Amino acid sequence: MAKNYYETLGVDKKASKDDIKKAFRKLAQKYHPDKGGDEAKFKEITEAYSVLGDDKRRREYDTYGQSFAGGGSQGQGAGFGGFDFSQFQQGFGGQGAEFDFGDLFDGFGDIFGGSRQARGKRGRDISIDIQISFKESVLGAKRSVLLAKVSACDVCHGSGAKPGTELETCSTCGGSGRVHETRNSILGAFTSVRACPACEGTGKIPKEKCTACGGHGVHRKEEEISIDIPAGMDNGEMIRLPQKGEAVKGGTPGDLYVKVHVQPHPVFRKDGANLLMELPVKLTDALLGATVSVETIDGKTIEVKVPAMRRAEEVLRIRGKGVALQGTRGDLLINVRVIMPQKLSGNAKKAVEDLKTEGL
Repeated sequence: MAKNYYETLGVDKKASKDDIKKAFRKLAQKYHPDKGGDEAKFKEITEAYSVLGDDKRRREYDTYGQSFAGGGSQGQGAGFGGFDFSQFQQGFGGQGAEFDFGDLFDGFGDIFGGSRQARGKRGRDISIDIQISFKESVLGAKRSVLLAKVSACDVCHGSGAKPGTELETCSTCGGSGRVHETRNSILGAFTSVRACPACEGTGKIPKEKCTACGGHGVHRKEEEISIDIPAGMDNGEMIRLPQKGEAVKGGTPGDLYVKVHVQPHPVFRKDGANLLMELPVKLTDALLGATVSVETIDGKTIEVKVPAMRRAEEVLRIRGKGVALQGTRGDLLINVRVIMPQKLSGNAKKAVEDLKTEGL
Protein backbone atom coordinates (compact mmCIF):
# COMPACT_ATOMS: atom_id res chain seq x y z
CA MET A 1 0.00 0.00 0.00
CA ALA A 2 1.24 3.49 -0.87
CA LYS A 3 2.38 5.62 2.03
CA ASN A 4 1.04 9.01 3.01
CA TYR A 5 3.96 10.81 4.58
CA TYR A 6 1.82 13.75 5.69
CA GLU A 7 -0.41 11.40 7.69
CA THR A 8 2.69 9.69 9.13
CA LEU A 9 3.92 13.00 10.58
CA GLY A 10 0.41 14.20 11.42
CA VAL A 11 0.65 17.41 9.40
CA ASP A 12 -1.43 19.07 6.71
CA LYS A 13 -0.26 18.98 3.08
CA LYS A 14 0.11 22.77 3.23
CA ALA A 15 2.26 22.63 6.39
CA SER A 16 5.37 24.82 6.43
CA LYS A 17 8.87 23.39 6.58
CA ASP A 18 9.17 24.48 10.22
CA ASP A 19 5.87 22.76 11.10
CA ILE A 20 7.10 19.55 9.49
CA LYS A 21 10.39 19.76 11.39
CA LYS A 22 8.58 20.36 14.70
CA ALA A 23 6.25 17.41 14.07
CA PHE A 24 9.20 15.13 13.32
CA ARG A 25 11.11 16.18 16.43
CA LYS A 26 8.09 15.58 18.63
CA LEU A 27 7.45 12.12 17.19
CA ALA A 28 11.14 11.19 17.16
CA GLN A 29 11.42 11.90 20.86
CA LYS A 30 8.31 9.80 21.48
CA TYR A 31 9.23 6.77 19.37
CA HIS A 32 13.05 6.67 19.50
CA PRO A 33 14.05 3.08 20.43
CA ASP A 34 16.58 4.30 23.00
CA LYS A 35 13.71 6.02 24.80
CA GLY A 36 11.67 2.82 24.84
CA GLY A 37 9.69 3.77 21.76
CA ASP A 38 8.44 1.78 18.78
CA GLU A 39 11.36 1.16 16.40
CA ALA A 40 9.14 0.43 13.41
CA LYS A 41 7.16 3.63 13.95
CA PHE A 42 10.40 5.57 14.40
CA LYS A 43 11.65 4.35 11.03
CA GLU A 44 8.35 5.33 9.41
CA ILE A 45 8.50 8.91 10.65
CA THR A 46 12.18 9.18 9.74
CA GLU A 47 11.45 7.98 6.21
CA ALA A 48 8.59 10.49 5.98
CA TYR A 49 10.79 13.37 7.10
CA SER A 50 13.61 12.40 4.73
CA VAL A 51 11.15 13.24 1.95
CA LEU A 52 9.03 16.07 3.34
CA GLY A 53 11.99 17.78 5.00
CA ASP A 54 13.75 18.15 1.64
CA ASP A 55 12.25 20.76 -0.70
CA LYS A 56 13.13 18.91 -3.91
CA ARG A 57 11.88 15.52 -2.73
CA ARG A 58 8.74 17.04 -1.31
CA ARG A 59 7.92 18.62 -4.66
CA GLU A 60 8.50 15.28 -6.39
CA TYR A 61 6.37 13.50 -3.82
CA ASP A 62 3.54 16.02 -4.23
CA THR A 63 3.79 15.65 -8.02
CA TYR A 64 3.93 11.86 -8.28
CA GLY A 65 1.60 11.10 -5.40
CA GLN A 66 1.69 8.42 -2.72
CA SER A 67 3.58 5.97 -4.90
CA PHE A 68 6.67 8.20 -4.71
CA ALA A 69 9.65 5.98 -3.94
CA GLY A 70 11.91 8.49 -2.24
CA GLY A 71 14.16 9.38 -5.12
CA GLY A 72 12.24 10.36 -8.29
CA SER A 73 14.72 9.82 -11.08
CA GLN A 74 17.63 9.16 -8.81
CA GLY A 75 17.14 5.44 -9.12
CA GLN A 76 17.98 2.50 -6.96
CA GLY A 77 20.94 2.96 -4.66
CA ALA A 78 20.53 6.69 -4.30
CA GLY A 79 19.88 6.32 -0.61
CA PHE A 80 19.20 9.57 1.20
CA GLY A 81 21.77 11.61 -0.71
CA GLY A 82 22.78 14.76 1.08
CA PHE A 83 20.10 14.59 3.75
CA ASP A 84 21.80 15.73 6.96
CA PHE A 85 20.38 14.50 10.25
CA SER A 86 22.89 16.52 12.26
CA GLN A 87 20.47 19.46 12.17
CA PHE A 88 18.40 17.72 14.82
CA GLN A 89 21.19 17.63 17.39
CA GLN A 90 19.91 20.62 19.31
CA GLY A 91 16.42 19.26 19.29
CA PHE A 92 17.30 16.46 21.70
CA GLY A 93 18.81 18.46 24.56
CA GLY A 94 18.63 17.54 28.20
CA GLN A 95 21.06 15.98 30.58
CA GLY A 96 22.12 12.60 29.29
CA ALA A 97 19.93 12.79 26.20
CA GLU A 98 21.30 10.64 23.38
CA PHE A 99 20.57 10.48 19.69
CA ASP A 100 22.27 8.19 17.18
CA PHE A 101 22.01 9.84 13.79
CA GLY A 102 23.55 6.83 12.11
CA ASP A 103 20.72 4.64 13.37
CA LEU A 104 18.23 6.73 11.42
CA PHE A 105 19.44 5.02 8.26
CA ASP A 106 18.92 1.46 9.56
CA GLY A 107 16.17 -0.35 7.75
CA PHE A 108 16.18 1.85 4.64
CA GLY A 109 18.89 -0.16 2.93
CA ASP A 110 16.19 -2.68 2.01
CA ILE A 111 14.28 -0.03 0.08
CA PHE A 112 16.95 2.27 -1.32
CA GLY A 113 19.83 -0.15 -1.61
CA GLY A 114 21.95 2.00 0.71
CA SER A 115 24.61 0.69 3.04
CA ARG A 116 25.47 2.11 6.42
CA GLN A 117 28.67 0.07 6.31
CA ALA A 118 29.82 2.16 3.34
CA ARG A 119 29.61 5.26 5.49
CA GLY A 120 31.67 3.71 8.28
CA LYS A 121 30.68 2.91 11.82
CA ARG A 122 30.19 5.77 14.20
CA GLY A 123 29.21 5.90 17.84
CA ARG A 124 26.26 7.78 19.24
CA ASP A 125 26.27 11.54 19.62
CA ILE A 126 25.42 12.72 23.13
CA SER A 127 23.82 16.01 24.12
CA ILE A 128 24.01 17.45 27.64
CA ASP A 129 23.10 20.76 29.28
CA ILE A 130 25.29 22.76 31.66
CA GLN A 131 24.66 26.00 33.53
CA ILE A 132 27.32 28.68 33.85
CA SER A 133 27.45 32.08 35.49
CA PHE A 134 27.28 35.31 33.53
CA LYS A 135 30.89 36.01 34.47
CA GLU A 136 31.99 32.64 33.05
CA SER A 137 30.14 33.36 29.81
CA VAL A 138 32.03 36.65 29.45
CA LEU A 139 35.52 35.57 30.49
CA GLY A 140 35.45 31.85 29.66
CA ALA A 141 35.82 28.92 32.05
CA LYS A 142 36.66 25.24 32.43
CA ARG A 143 34.22 22.59 33.61
CA SER A 144 34.38 18.85 34.23
CA VAL A 145 31.37 16.57 33.87
CA LEU A 146 30.99 12.92 34.81
CA LEU A 147 29.10 10.98 32.13
CA ALA A 148 27.95 7.38 32.11
CA LYS A 149 28.39 6.34 28.48
CA VAL A 150 29.69 3.60 26.23
CA SER A 151 33.48 3.97 26.05
CA ALA A 152 36.39 1.96 24.69
CA CYS A 153 37.50 -0.79 27.03
CA ASP A 154 40.63 0.19 28.98
CA VAL A 155 41.76 -3.43 29.25
CA CYS A 156 41.71 -4.51 25.59
CA HIS A 157 41.82 -0.95 24.16
CA GLY A 158 38.79 -1.61 22.01
CA SER A 159 39.90 -4.84 20.31
CA GLY A 160 37.63 -7.13 22.33
CA ALA A 161 40.45 -9.65 22.74
CA LYS A 162 41.96 -10.79 26.02
CA PRO A 163 45.35 -9.05 26.47
CA GLY A 164 48.11 -11.20 25.01
CA THR A 165 45.78 -13.06 22.62
CA GLU A 166 45.21 -12.53 18.91
CA LEU A 167 42.31 -11.76 16.59
CA GLU A 168 41.26 -14.12 13.84
CA THR A 169 39.24 -13.71 10.67
CA CYS A 170 35.48 -13.86 11.19
CA SER A 171 34.07 -17.01 9.61
CA THR A 172 30.59 -15.54 9.23
CA CYS A 173 31.56 -12.73 6.85
CA GLY A 174 34.96 -14.01 5.71
CA GLY A 175 36.67 -10.94 7.10
CA SER A 176 34.72 -8.39 5.08
CA GLY A 177 32.74 -7.17 8.08
CA ARG A 178 29.54 -7.22 6.01
CA VAL A 179 26.78 -9.65 5.23
CA HIS A 180 24.32 -9.47 2.32
CA GLU A 181 20.60 -10.02 2.61
CA THR A 182 18.05 -10.23 -0.20
CA ARG A 183 14.47 -9.24 0.59
CA ASN A 184 11.29 -8.65 -1.31
CA SER A 185 9.39 -5.38 -1.07
CA ILE A 186 6.63 -3.58 -2.91
CA LEU A 187 9.29 -2.33 -5.31
CA GLY A 188 10.73 -5.79 -5.99
CA ALA A 189 13.73 -7.69 -4.67
CA PHE A 190 16.52 -5.69 -3.10
CA THR A 191 19.84 -6.66 -1.63
CA SER A 192 20.96 -4.89 1.50
CA VAL A 193 24.41 -4.85 3.06
CA ARG A 194 24.65 -4.86 6.84
CA ALA A 195 27.36 -5.06 9.43
CA CYS A 196 28.18 -8.63 10.34
CA PRO A 197 26.54 -9.44 13.68
CA ALA A 198 29.27 -11.92 14.63
CA CYS A 199 32.23 -9.52 14.43
CA GLU A 200 30.20 -6.29 14.69
CA GLY A 201 31.50 -5.14 11.31
CA THR A 202 35.22 -5.39 12.10
CA GLY A 203 35.97 -8.58 10.15
CA LYS A 204 37.90 -9.96 13.11
CA ILE A 205 36.88 -11.89 16.20
CA PRO A 206 39.02 -12.56 19.29
CA LYS A 207 40.33 -16.03 19.95
CA GLU A 208 39.78 -15.29 23.63
CA LYS A 209 37.33 -12.59 24.67
CA CYS A 210 38.30 -9.80 26.99
CA THR A 211 36.73 -10.46 30.37
CA ALA A 212 36.23 -6.77 31.09
CA CYS A 213 34.00 -6.03 28.09
CA GLY A 214 32.89 -9.54 27.07
CA GLY A 215 34.64 -9.24 23.71
CA HIS A 216 32.69 -6.18 22.59
CA GLY A 217 35.64 -3.78 22.83
CA VAL A 218 33.37 -1.21 24.46
CA HIS A 219 31.30 -1.08 27.62
CA ARG A 220 29.32 1.44 29.63
CA LYS A 221 31.27 3.24 32.32
CA GLU A 222 31.59 6.64 33.96
CA GLU A 223 34.04 9.00 32.31
CA GLU A 224 35.14 12.46 33.40
CA ILE A 225 35.25 14.93 30.51
CA SER A 226 36.82 18.40 30.61
CA ILE A 227 34.97 21.20 28.83
CA ASP A 228 36.64 24.43 27.77
CA ILE A 229 33.99 27.15 27.72
CA PRO A 230 35.19 29.92 25.39
CA ALA A 231 34.77 33.56 26.35
CA GLY A 232 31.75 35.32 24.90
CA MET A 233 29.27 32.41 25.05
CA ASP A 234 25.61 33.35 24.70
CA ASN A 235 22.71 31.61 26.37
CA GLY A 236 21.61 28.54 24.39
CA GLU A 237 24.80 28.16 22.37
CA MET A 238 26.31 24.72 21.76
CA ILE A 239 29.87 23.48 22.24
CA ARG A 240 30.86 20.46 20.12
CA LEU A 241 33.50 18.08 21.46
CA PRO A 242 34.54 15.75 18.61
CA GLN A 243 34.74 12.04 19.45
CA LYS A 244 33.70 12.58 23.06
CA GLY A 245 30.38 10.82 22.56
CA GLU A 246 29.85 7.07 22.74
CA ALA A 247 32.37 4.63 21.35
CA VAL A 248 31.64 1.78 18.94
CA LYS A 249 33.79 -1.25 18.21
CA GLY A 250 35.81 -0.86 15.04
CA GLY A 251 34.55 2.66 14.41
CA THR A 252 34.80 6.31 15.35
CA PRO A 253 33.30 7.65 18.59
CA GLY A 254 30.40 10.05 18.29
CA ASP A 255 30.51 13.68 19.36
CA LEU A 256 29.48 15.34 22.60
CA TYR A 257 27.28 18.44 22.27
CA VAL A 258 27.11 20.74 25.29
CA LYS A 259 24.25 23.24 25.44
CA VAL A 260 25.17 26.22 27.60
CA HIS A 261 22.65 28.00 29.81
CA VAL A 262 23.84 31.37 31.15
CA GLN A 263 22.51 32.69 34.43
CA PRO A 264 21.47 36.35 34.37
CA HIS A 265 23.58 38.91 36.23
CA PRO A 266 22.09 41.43 38.67
CA VAL A 267 24.20 44.28 37.26
CA PHE A 268 25.54 43.50 33.80
CA ARG A 269 24.02 42.46 30.49
CA LYS A 270 25.62 41.81 27.10
CA ASP A 271 25.30 43.64 23.82
CA GLY A 272 27.62 41.94 21.37
CA ALA A 273 31.16 42.47 22.60
CA ASN A 274 30.10 45.22 25.01
CA LEU A 275 28.84 45.03 28.58
CA LEU A 276 26.08 47.33 29.75
CA MET A 277 25.29 48.46 33.28
CA GLU A 278 23.21 51.10 35.06
CA LEU A 279 24.83 53.63 37.43
CA PRO A 280 22.44 55.80 39.48
CA VAL A 281 23.92 59.06 40.80
CA LYS A 282 22.64 61.75 43.12
CA LEU A 283 21.32 65.03 41.74
CA THR A 284 24.22 66.99 43.22
CA ASP A 285 26.78 64.61 41.67
CA ALA A 286 25.02 64.95 38.33
CA LEU A 287 25.18 68.75 38.54
CA LEU A 288 28.71 69.08 39.88
CA GLY A 289 30.36 65.86 38.68
CA ALA A 290 31.85 63.12 40.84
CA THR A 291 34.18 60.13 40.98
CA VAL A 292 32.44 56.80 41.58
CA SER A 293 33.88 53.32 42.35
CA VAL A 294 32.63 50.63 39.97
CA GLU A 295 33.32 46.89 40.16
CA THR A 296 33.97 45.30 36.74
CA ILE A 297 32.89 41.82 35.63
CA ASP A 298 36.30 40.36 36.52
CA GLY A 299 35.95 41.58 40.13
CA LYS A 300 38.30 44.56 39.93
CA THR A 301 37.34 48.00 41.21
CA ILE A 302 37.91 51.02 39.01
CA GLU A 303 37.35 54.71 39.63
CA VAL A 304 34.97 56.25 37.09
CA LYS A 305 34.86 60.01 36.70
CA VAL A 306 31.32 61.23 36.09
CA PRO A 307 31.46 64.69 34.52
CA ALA A 308 28.81 67.33 35.20
CA MET A 309 25.82 65.99 33.28
CA ARG A 310 23.98 67.98 30.65
CA ARG A 311 21.08 65.52 30.42
CA ALA A 312 19.20 63.32 32.85
CA GLU A 313 20.98 60.27 31.33
CA GLU A 314 24.49 59.98 29.95
CA VAL A 315 26.49 56.99 28.68
CA LEU A 316 30.13 56.60 29.71
CA ARG A 317 32.44 54.23 27.79
CA ILE A 318 35.21 52.36 29.62
CA ARG A 319 37.34 50.73 26.95
CA GLY A 320 38.61 47.16 27.27
CA LYS A 321 36.31 46.16 30.13
CA GLY A 322 33.70 44.30 28.08
CA VAL A 323 33.44 40.78 26.62
CA ALA A 324 36.63 38.91 25.69
CA LEU A 325 36.36 37.83 22.04
CA GLN A 326 39.14 36.55 19.77
CA GLY A 327 41.95 38.05 21.80
CA THR A 328 40.31 41.46 22.26
CA ARG A 329 37.91 42.93 24.79
CA GLY A 330 34.82 44.96 24.16
CA ASP A 331 33.89 48.02 26.18
CA LEU A 332 31.90 48.65 29.33
CA LEU A 333 29.04 51.05 28.66
CA ILE A 334 27.77 52.74 31.82
CA ASN A 335 24.34 54.29 31.61
CA VAL A 336 24.48 57.09 34.20
CA ARG A 337 21.07 58.28 35.34
CA VAL A 338 20.03 60.85 37.91
CA ILE A 339 18.14 59.77 41.03
CA MET A 340 15.62 62.42 41.99
CA PRO A 341 15.28 63.01 45.75
CA GLN A 342 12.06 61.69 47.27
CA LYS A 343 11.89 64.53 49.84
CA LEU A 344 13.62 67.91 50.24
CA SER A 345 14.62 69.43 53.53
CA GLY A 346 14.03 73.12 54.23
CA ASN A 347 17.64 73.99 53.40
CA ALA A 348 17.48 71.95 50.19
CA LYS A 349 14.28 73.69 49.12
CA LYS A 350 15.89 77.09 49.76
CA ALA A 351 18.92 76.08 47.69
CA VAL A 352 16.68 74.99 44.82
CA GLU A 353 14.72 78.24 45.03
CA ASP A 354 18.01 80.17 44.82
CA LEU A 355 18.85 78.18 41.68
CA LYS A 356 15.41 79.03 40.31
CA THR A 357 16.10 82.74 40.66
CA GLU A 358 19.18 82.21 38.47
CA GLY A 359 17.04 80.67 35.75
CA LEU A 360 18.15 77.09 36.41
